[in-house]
Amino acid sequence: MPKYVIEREIPGAGAIPPADLKNISQKSCSVLQGLGPQIQWVQSYVTDNKIYCIYIAPNKELVMKHAEQGGFPANSISEIHTIIDPTTAE
Repeated sequence: MPKYVIEREIPGAGAIPPADLKNISQKSCSVLQGLGPQIQWVQSYVTDNKIYCIYIAPNKELVMKHAEQGGFPANSISEIHTIIDPTTAE
């Protein structure tokens, strides 16, 4: 199943309080439950002004549907073709 990285531009994202991050996460999980088991949130990385999310889904359209239903920005959705790390150099 394809993996995607979603770039969400959210000014001040790095300063979002933990309680608000929890609420955002709960909203995301609620939308995912409604969309069914084909789409899965793996994890997200919060930076100063963006959140980068990793999702597993059959297609980009389902990832966009999640963003629309949850009210989340999805400024960029890119399919991950390959993952590399230090072990790739071995």
